[in-house]
Parts: sequence; C-alpha cells; structure tokens
Amino acid sequence: MGDLPDSETHNFYNILGIPRTASLPDICSKYKSLIVKWHPDKNPTNKAEAEAKIRSINDAYRALSIEKKRGTNLSNGDEPKTPDNSCNNYKTDDKFYISSPTLLSRTNSQRSPSPSSRNLSRNLSRRSRTPTPADYYANSARTPTGVSAPSTPTTTSPRDPTPISKTASSRSTTPIMFSRSTAWKKPQAIEKKLECTLEELLHGCVKKIKTTRDVISNPGFIIKEEETLMIKVKPGWRKGTKITFEGKGDEKPGTLPADIIFAIVEKKHPMFKRRGDDLEVGVEVPLVQALTGCTFSVPLLGGGQMSLSIDEIIYPGYEKIIPGQGMPKFKDEGKRGDLRLKFFVEFPRELSDEQRSDVVNILQECS
Repeated sequence: MGDLPDSETHNFYNILGIPRTASLPDICSKYKSLIVKWHPDKNPTNKAEAEAKIRSINDAYRALSIEKKRGTNLSNGDEPKTPDNSCNNYKTDDKFYISSPTLLSRTNSQRSPSPSSRNLSRNLSRRSRTPTPADYYANSARTPTGVSAPSTPTTTSPRDPTPISKTASSRSTTPIMFSRSTAWKKPQAIEKKLECTLEELLHGCVKKIKTTRDVISNPGFIIKEEETLMIKVKPGWRKGTKITFEGKGDEKPGTLPADIIFAIVEKKHPMFKRRGDDLEVGVEVPLVQALTGCTFSVPLLGGGQMSLSIDEIIYPGYEKIIPGQGMPKFKDEGKRGDLRLKFFVEFPRELSDEQRSDVVNILQECS
C-alpha cells in the first residue's frame, strides 16, 4: 500500500484543524470535539451540511490515524502496526450527545470516500480494524438513571454484515408495559363528607376513618388495602372546611394515586343553630312573664346552664345576646362568638269576658 498523496494528507489536516506534527491522541481529541460540534442532532436546522461535515471528518480521521499508527518507516519495508482502539481508550472529560445507531448506520452507508481512502480502508481490513464512529458512540454512551443497558456495547465487525440498527434493536426483547418518559397524570380528587356535631366542633376531637383502596403490589397485581386515616378536628372548624390526604386514593397503572378530600358537615342540633361563630337558641315565655319580667335558666352548648333575669318587656322578635358563649373563633385563638337568645311569646288560647275587659282597661291606660 502506498502512502497518501501529500496534497490529500494536507487537506485531511485542514479538515481536522490540526498541524502535521499532531500526535495520535491530539487527532483523537480533535476528532471527538468535531463530531460533537457537527452532530446532526445538534444542528437540526441544517442536517445536510452537518452530515456532510461528519463524513469528511470521518474520512480525515481514518486516514490520519492509520498513517500515524503505520509510522514513517514504510519505505524501509516495515509492516504497518496493527491499529488499536487508542481513540476509544483516550479519555476526555467532555460529555457527548449520543445519537441513535440508525443515524450512524445511515451516515456511514451514504459516505463517498476518496479513491485513496477507499484503497486504504480495503487493504487495512485484511489486517485489522480502525475504530469507527459507531465504536466511538458506543463507548461514549451513558446509561440514564433507572434504565438498564448491556454491560458490553454491541458493535459490528467487517465480517459481520448485520446493520448496527438491527443489532441495537435486538438487544432486549422484553416488552415495555409502562413508560415514565411522560409525566403521569393525577386523577380528580375523591371527596367525602365528614359529619361532626356542634359539640365536637366546639371542643375539637379526633376522627378515625377506615378506607379501602386499590394498591399495585410488587409483582404488579392490584390488591385491596385497608387503612385508617386520622383527622384531628380543631375547635372552631366550620361547615365546608376541607382536609386533604394526598395520594391516598386508588392506584392505577400509568397514573398517580388520587387525593382524598374530607369536607366538614355539621350535624343538625336539637336546640342550637350555628351562624358563623355565633349560636342561636329559641326561648319561649308566657305572655304574663313577657309583660312583667322573668328569670329562667339558659342551656349552654357542651353542657351546663346559666341563670338569666330579664326585667324588660319581651315582645315578638326580642333578642338577648350573651357574649363569649358561642363557637370558638378558629383564626382568633382563645376567643368565642356570642350566644343569641331569640324569644317567642306564648299567648293564651282563651280569655273570659271579664279577662278581656281587664286587659282592655290596662292596655288603654298604657297607650
């Protein structure tokens, strides 16, 4: 095999942008940086130019690396040294973007080498094999976290006509059941009611709710799982207050577990009615006590009573406010609303003629 023409060798050095005195590691280092720079995936707007650059860079690297390995003493009859994988073993701290084997196979098959480099590669294939871009990409590949890959990269040899793309596609025959390449969607939250009495909302309490949900086990089966959720009800919570348990809903393949939301619902009380932070209670008094005054016991929420005296005339719609005997104020700890007494006057069903006359006389005097 003859040496490369000086003009073509000079052109190869110009393509790689290195001087003629460059060593083999220098050629390898420059080759790697140019491959990264002109990779078609990094030049999406001009892939045709990038692929042409890749082909010329490959031709220059092949020719110059072989020439460097053969040395300059072939004129003395010495045999060329067997090319090794020095470029593959040459370490660099650069990080590379790895293309698919299909792209490498297409790039190599569409290359049109010069006559000198065609003869050079044909003669060299009988002795040994120069590292190709496919070797470079295979050795530079990085396996993403959580993805298994063969410990030994698979590449093709001159005696193995199997395309790189077919070899890569046959590495694993395990079907992909689920993929995490896209973000998992979260289904709509599950809303449930949590009934509480006014006494529980007055003092606070702990609610324990048993739930059953679908869970995906390690082998991949869907099983039923029971769980007890604990809710600490705080004093002063109102109707509509929501408590969210994230990811406690059913598990389904390809989606995130749904959230469970509990909404406070106030149970109806036989005596008290809640109005925000205040409590209302109705009091019925006879007409005589409404006109002459009265003293009576007022029930309190949570137990207990308090004595209340009224000297005023109680008329329909009369209201008495007892401060600090309502519901706790959730946003104002230590303070409570008011207890509002709404009075209803009980009128007699029957009056005698004499009683009617007396009432008329009394009321006429008051007018």
